[in-house]
Amino acid sequence: MNAHNQILTSLSADVRDRLLPHCNSVTLAQGDVIYRPGETLTQLYFPINCLLSVTITMEDGSVAEVGMVGRRGMLGIHAFLSNQEIIQTECAAQVPGEAVKIAVPVLRQEFDRNGELRDVLLRYAQAFVAQVSQTAACNSLHTLEQRLPRWLLEVQSRIGSDELPLTQEFIATMLGVRRAGVTQTAQRLQERKLIQYHRGHVQILNQAGLEASACECFKTVQGQYNRLLGEQ
Repeated sequence: MNAHNQILTSLSADVRDRLLPHCNSVTLAQGDVIYRPGETLTQLYFPINCLLSVTITMEDGSVAEVGMVGRRGMLGIHAFLSNQEIIQTECAAQVPGEAVKIAVPVLRQEFDRNGELRDVLLRYAQAFVAQVSQTAACNSLHTLEQRLPRWLLEVQSRIGSDELPLTQEFIATMLGVRRAGVTQTAQRLQERKLIQYHRGHVQILNQAGLEASACECFKTVQGQYNRLLGEQ
């Protein structure tokens, strides 16, 4: 597993040296809620090997994932896109692990005065918006047989591991589908030896085969991240 955050490691030593005294390492457990709607954004998070899911809850209690943040990104992009610090979505750690956090005022000050940091964060914001837009289109237009492989590949890319500690119930919630549909689709992927599934754990066995089964959305989003942020 690559134990780094791509945004932080892409910065020059001078910029990192200014930020690191203000950074704190944190360990996030599965299910830890980082933000809830209506709260004030105070800290920004740079995941190292954890996965953060951004979700929206409807009035009837149904939940849907609108974005995910891993080792190639950061949580809290609107802190430097505007002065609005009120959270509109919920974010929780869905795969446990390590992250680095920094206070919003510190990063905003450096963003305002440092062109290098500003360029990197704005390119990441563009990549994240592309991810959210592609996810919305994917959820509307593609089948679960295409979406599940795409989603598993997205998780793998963001934590840097073929071992995914995920339950079928959680996957179903994030994809906005019934658990039975995830169970049936996962079983077919397992029969084709693309994944191996045990209770609460998915292992990707055949990367190329899983990519062939997924819709084009995974490669589209990966292409945007690679173009804007560089290869992993």
